[in-house]
Amino acid sequence: MTARDLPFRELVEAFERLEATTSGNEMVEILAELFKRTPYEVIDLVSYFVQGNLAAEYEDINLQIGERLMAEALARASGRPREEIERLYDEKGDYGLVAEAVLEGQAGSGDTLTVKSVHERLLEIARQTGTGSQEAKLNLLADLLRQATPREARYIVRIALGTLRLGAGTMTILNALAVAFTGAKKNKAQLEKAYNLCGDVGLVAQKVAEKGLDGLKEIKIQVGHPIKMMAAQRVQTLHEIFEKMPQGFAVEWKYDGERVQCHKKGSDVVIFSRNLENITHQYPDVVEYIREGIRADEAIVEGEVVALVPGSSDEFQPFQVLMSRRRKYDIERYVQEIPVKLFLFDVLYVDGESVMEKPYPERREILEKIVQRSEHIDLADRLVSDDPEEIENFFNEAVERGLEGIVAKSCAPDSVYRAGAREWSWIKWKRDYSLELADTFDVVAVGGFAGRGKRSGTWGALLCAVYNPDLDRFETLCKVSTGFSDEELAKLPELFKPYETDQVPARVFSKLEPTKWFEPVLVLEISGAELTKSPIHTCGAQSEDEPGIALRFPRFLRFRDDKSAEETTTVAEVKELFEKARAGKAPTKSPAS
Repeated sequence: MTARDLPFRELVEAFERLEATTSGNEMVEILAELFKRTPYEVIDLVSYFVQGNLAAEYEDINLQIGERLMAEALARASGRPREEIERLYDEKGDYGLVAEAVLEGQAGSGDTLTVKSVHERLLEIARQTGTGSQEAKLNLLADLLRQATPREARYIVRIALGTLRLGAGTMTILNALAVAFTGAKKNKAQLEKAYNLCGDVGLVAQKVAEKGLDGLKEIKIQVGHPIKMMAAQRVQTLHEIFEKMPQGFAVEWKYDGERVQCHKKGSDVVIFSRNLENITHQYPDVVEYIREGIRADEAIVEGEVVALVPGSSDEFQPFQVLMSRRRKYDIERYVQEIPVKLFLFDVLYVDGESVMEKPYPERREILEKIVQRSEHIDLADRLVSDDPEEIENFFNEAVERGLEGIVAKSCAPDSVYRAGAREWSWIKWKRDYSLELADTFDVVAVGGFAGRGKRSGTWGALLCAVYNPDLDRFETLCKVSTGFSDEELAKLPELFKPYETDQVPARVFSKLEPTKWFEPVLVLEISGAELTKSPIHTCGAQSEDEPGIALRFPRFLRFRDDKSAEETTTVAEVKELFEKARAGKAPTKSPAS
């Protein structure tokens, strides 16, 4: 080990402490201690490992190690029969614990594993492709496990399988970095701003560890590095949009598709999802549309991919249809079966220049100049008006076309693009004519209650929470049990199995005790009748003694594979909706009904 590395055992010790705590604040303290003693040369790797990754999330590095290969690798490393390995897995349900058990008494090879050496070995496994690659992966992994101590093997296996879930999210890591290298958690805002520009928590860690807050100034926009997408606030009435945007605004249709950020450099095109996932392989057709339709050598543009009715260029299909294209295989077939159109609505970078600091009207003009509009790529339909009736007609037309509603965008001089922000520069206005509440909620499932009767063998209800970014925790809002089809209900156990845990996840604040806890990963979109104070839910509560806010009569609408847990509806949004309803400002029915 060089002087500028970290023994892997020290990382393992921190992992064990993280697993043992359910306190978000304690997690920050554990990570801050770890970061302080980590050389800056490998602090990026440590940050990735804490996330269970080998690199920035958008780099999409996959070891392609499944449970069958892992069982064989453990058999080779331990000298035990593979049948015994698989039997132990059936008992323990975790190959990490199996590895620790079968390697018990093994002290490793005598060579101390380091963060860098483990990272290099795992990358080497990921690079194996083509004929003979499976055997090469097995040999490399078995050799690494032979060198590891049982405790180290536990976490190496979990990282390799993608099942390392310590409960520490990106915001937890940024909080810890702020404490470790700036002395104050309040400076997390500056780290978060840098992260929002590059999507790489490891890069942020290196810069702040080496040069403090000044180092963050070196992080710039780069084509190929996703920028955290700006989000919209919500309102219940059109009148509120005029109140929030007194300096004028434009409205765009809100399409029922997948939001994407497209990066173009020459003929190279990369497409990122809302949660910074590289989804280029899912949209080979959109890659071609960007190559042909963007008249710039380098550009970063944002838009919505919408599913079309085959043979049409203006008849839309719902989001669920589009999501069937989220697959590894048969991509070309689904390109034919589910054609799409890209509607662009913003531009962040063009030919070496960031345009994020320009106000929205100027960015729209730039976008209009660089887009060659066609049947495959177009600009989002837009209206610039201060006439409420005209805007409502524009909204009604969107609803009639099967779209979600409209997004109002400020035209004020300060209407810059704020990466990762949810501010009043963008406001979405959606309406559901059949419900008292005029909007839907994105929530993350944090637990499941066992079903009874007809639902025996599946989850009868899901405990769902919203995100509190100020406290970096998930606060419960409701139990969802209706809206699922029989087919969806049957799939719930398999869907949630990888995220089950026996103890409350570290960042979950709940008064309820479900049958099984889930790591906060899977996001649902739900509707509901009204918001009310509740003694059993924690949304907006400061302590367990204080009542929270609950959503009455919640109903499942769909899973949101394009959103991460931290992109769910925020506690602040729920509180604002609740206060408006209590003050009599929120309509019980749509004004147009």
